[in-house]
Amino acid sequence: MKQGEGCVAKRGQQWYSERDCSLNEFVAQLKAGDDCPTRYAADIRQGIPVYDCDRFDDVVDDASGLARLQAEWAHVLRDGAGVLVLHRAFADTRSVDAATAVFESIIRSEQQQGTRAADHFAKAGANDRIWNAQEKLCLRAPAVFAEYFSNRMLLAVSEAWLGPCYQMTSQVNVVRPGGDAQQAHRDYHLGFQTVAEAERYPVHVHRMSPFLTLQGAVAHSDMPVESGPTKLLPYSQRYAEGYLAWRRAGFRGYFEEHFVQLPLSKGDAVFFNPALFHAAGANRTADVQRMANLLQVSSAYGRAMEVLDRRSMCEAVYPVLRERRALGRISAAEAAAAMASCAEGYPFPTNLDRNPPVGGLAPESQRELMQRALDEDWEPARFTQALNDHASRSRTA
Repeated sequence: MKQGEGCVAKRGQQWYSERDCSLNEFVAQLKAGDDCPTRYAADIRQGIPVYDCDRFDDVVDDASGLARLQAEWAHVLRDGAGVLVLHRAFADTRSVDAATAVFESIIRSEQQQGTRAADHFAKAGANDRIWNAQEKLCLRAPAVFAEYFSNRMLLAVSEAWLGPCYQMTSQVNVVRPGGDAQQAHRDYHLGFQTVAEAERYPVHVHRMSPFLTLQGAVAHSDMPVESGPTKLLPYSQRYAEGYLAWRRAGFRGYFEEHFVQLPLSKGDAVFFNPALFHAAGANRTADVQRMANLLQVSSAYGRAMEVLDRRSMCEAVYPVLRERRALGRISAAEAAAAMASCAEGYPFPTNLDRNPPVGGLAPESQRELMQRALDEDWEPARFTQALNDHASRSRTA
């Protein structure tokens, strides 16, 4: 049963209604057959494919091999379990540890300033959250950012679901001992709408919404099950009306009776379809500070969740990438992965009077400018000026 096929029996229906959501139909879709290929998976745990990234060094260097792997991931996310685990996504966890240290310093700083970020789907309390962690990490520690986001597995899985020119944002979540679990939910975009608002969107938008974002989480600590790694309900993304159903007591009750949790090691990553029913678990340990960097990856064709100053981020990280490239400490592919998590890859919207297309139908994007500067080994001052000029051409005044 492919995602969204639940609406085929209701031809002519243009809007979903919460009152029409059926738990029986939901369960039937969860239990439908699964013919998604998992030939690259090292294991299947509680219905979830687990991929050992140590095996993919040669695969990601081969265009046809990478395409086959990405096709499998897309099938799993769309039609299969809706979730996959990348074991050892960060084989060398030193960059994870370095980012953790920066995140912890940000948390302390924000607490001292009286800032306490709330969680969307859990009570405030033992949890800490950093909003716009992407920009804050980049500007505070650009070398750490470059090392962390030069990870090619993050690039590969993001492009498998969203294609090129995606937008990367992230939020850090720390669930300390005693931290409460979240309630089951679906995610951005329609998952962040009220029922009344979600009912206003036509059926095809409900089917489209999951394809605009990819949810991910990098484990910044070992996460035994008792520490509360994400609770997941495999195949729940298949239920077309799910954006209206997840708040209903019957659906949440079913979730709590049937969810699965997988322990994660530091450096592992989990990625899932935003339409999957999921929730962060409760931390029942006495001493595990469970930290995850929650990746919100957005299609070039959608709106990102947060506003980032990507010009400042590019200015901060460019000298690091330039130096590492000169020293042979970063490959072209790794640099491209870091830039994909930093620069704006989509050239629109823009002012076409000031910024006309160059050699095609679109003007140069911020990411293309950064790549050109790196390829031509510009001095940082020249790159900064080019960034400022690029930004001014996109303004109307």
